Amino acid sequence: MDTYNIISLLLVGFIWGGTNPLIKRGSEGVSKVKKDNFLSQIVYEFVYLWTRPSYTIPMLINLSGSVVFFYTLSKVDISLVVPISNSLTFLFTSLMGMILGEKVLHIKSYLGMIFVLAGVTICVSSKL
Repeated sequence: MDTYNIISLLLVGFIWGGTNPLIKRGSEGVSKVKKDNFLSQIVYEFVYLWTRPSYTIPMLINLSGSVVFFYTLSKVDISLVVPISNSLTFLFTSLMGMILGEKVLHIKSYLGMIFVLAGVTICVSSKL
């Protein structure tokens, strides 16, 4: 695995993880949308979300991470791409949530982040 692929995996984790808390924040209030039937409910929720830039912009950025993911998947072994990108997504989601003041992380969360980084390091170094 070369440096470009490592950067691509970091970028995927950063994009996905960094936008998850923003998507959550942008979707606040969707549960208050109430319609009489199921189909109307879905349509109004869709319209509610996609007309809010606070939801739409992070979602589109998140989807661009999928483009990078699939490109990286074509270049790197799937046994590395999936666990590394998912692990880094967790890590960056936790960090972004902390930056946005969502909640104070517990010591176990920090320990989990250390294990994630150690696991990613082992996976990457095993393919060098």
